[in-house]
Amino acid sequence: MKQWIVVMLLVLLNVQTALPLPLEHMAKDISKADVEFAEDYLQKFYLPSPVPERIMKRSTETMARNLEEMQSFFKLDVTGQLNKETLDMMKRPRCGVPDVRNFRVFPRSLKWKHNNLTYRILNYTPDMAPYDVDYALEKALKMWSDVTPLTFKRIFEGTADIMILFGSGQHGDNYPFEGPYGLLLAHAFPPGDNLGGDAHFNEDKDWSATSKGYNLLVTAAHEFGHSLGLDHSDDVGALMFPVYTYAEAKEFTLGYDDVEGIQSLYGPSPNPSPGKPVYPKTPERCDPELRFDAITDLRGEVIVFKDRFFWRIHPQMAEVSLYLIKSHWTDLPDKIDAAYEYPGTDYVYIFKGRKIWALNAYDIVEGYPKDISLLGFPESVKKIDAAVHISDSEKTWFFIDRMYWSYDEAAKKMEKGYPKKNRHRFSWNWEESGCSS
Repeated sequence: MKQWIVVMLLVLLNVQTALPLPLEHMAKDISKADVEFAEDYLQKFYLPSPVPERIMKRSTETMARNLEEMQSFFKLDVTGQLNKETLDMMKRPRCGVPDVRNFRVFPRSLKWKHNNLTYRILNYTPDMAPYDVDYALEKALKMWSDVTPLTFKRIFEGTADIMILFGSGQHGDNYPFEGPYGLLLAHAFPPGDNLGGDAHFNEDKDWSATSKGYNLLVTAAHEFGHSLGLDHSDDVGALMFPVYTYAEAKEFTLGYDDVEGIQSLYGPSPNPSPGKPVYPKTPERCDPELRFDAITDLRGEVIVFKDRFFWRIHPQMAEVSLYLIKSHWTDLPDKIDAAYEYPGTDYVYIFKGRKIWALNAYDIVEGYPKDISLLGFPESVKKIDAAVHISDSEKTWFFIDRMYWSYDEAAKKMEKGYPKKNRHRFSWNWEESGCSS
């Protein structure tokens, strides 16, 4: 018999009841199509109860409260109003499992009663070579076995603990890959009988081993977290965050929250890898030890970079939103060196090593990245520590070690006489500052 939580998830995945949002909960520039989309999204992912009778009796104000719950989960400005920021988050591709409750593990801590699990690949996507699919799925499972006592063995016939399927629309479990804007990439079921543990991938999506379409390794590792008993996390740096974000294979890892969650179910690995693997924590903006990588303006917002994350600080938003860099710029590197905005081109320039990227809002300008020799830097300069644009003079200063350079944006060349020592212009009287003690 299926675990009760499996039934709950399946009901939530397939509810189609229409309940309108009250007019006062919509921004003025929101279209009727966007409202219908938002209603469908909230019904699929933020239902407060698994009981269909209660779902049918919900008021429009309950739907509005679900909107606030969604905004809170994604750490958006909790306005209770359907606005552009909320819609943008809703329209991002994601896992099909609801976010209805904020648990690190499923209710009642559903887990496998044995540690030696089996998996079976029922079919293959035509988007990838079979050996690439095999590798992605094996590596995705290994990410979880590396930090737990779990093992995974592939079988080729019979029923495995985790049955893996690529399917379109109605694909045999009565929970079709349908929904607004074709958002759903995959879904998986928590440990249990029958469908328990199974992972299904939407064949209507373009799967790949790269950044093209949707990366199978990234998606599968998330879904297998569900197969093992993890629910969605509201930690944007966690693999179990519900929204898809591409990550390069060499940089792809579990987050600290993922490891804490899975080890709360199964315990740590009895044979940890040599050395101490680093499972990154998501930075806290109020951490007194926090040091930023770069800060820049972006069309009225302030963007603050730290490791693989960035904060958006908008003057009209009370909440400071945290995102993964690759959720907006797939081809940007993590942990950048410097950044600045030049109003003359309306571009933001990003630096990492000897490479420079130009951003037009949230698009990378064609032809980038380029080498920083474009700006006149010699080969001896390996990286830029910081950059700041001085609007009044049309100059941009670049700081490298104890020196700074001045770039003339209008003339598009480095000024003569540079670099200069920082102390020649940025003197600091330590005694007068009151910091001499």
